[in-house]
Amino acid sequence: MNDKEMSAESSVTKDNDDPVAVTILTLLTEMEPGKTLTPETAARRFAEGRRRQNDPPELWRRYLNAVRQQAIHLARAGRIEILRKGKPVDPNDFKGVYRLRLKADG
Repeated sequence: MNDKEMSAESSVTKDNDDPVAVTILTLLTEMEPGKTLTPETAARRFAEGRRRQNDPPELWRRYLNAVRQQAIHLARAGRIEILRKGKPVDPNDFKGVYRLRLKADG
């Protein structure tokens, strides 16, 4: 991780954040403002950091549920938005395909 990535990560993450939440927030801060992130991309990035020699290529799929749970947690805390069809949704009541983005004011 280079200095730019470390400063971006520390500007939005907190010491007690889950490692999956840190991955989500880091990826979002690396993106242009307003751009969105797929849960698959977050799961793939997180899985690559945990990969062992004998792990299957589809290891990232194991982390999709963790990404969803941390996205809900971050959205409830007001740190990110969960989008469906380009519009913010209630983190307590959504299903289907979704994307993530940083809150417009944060």
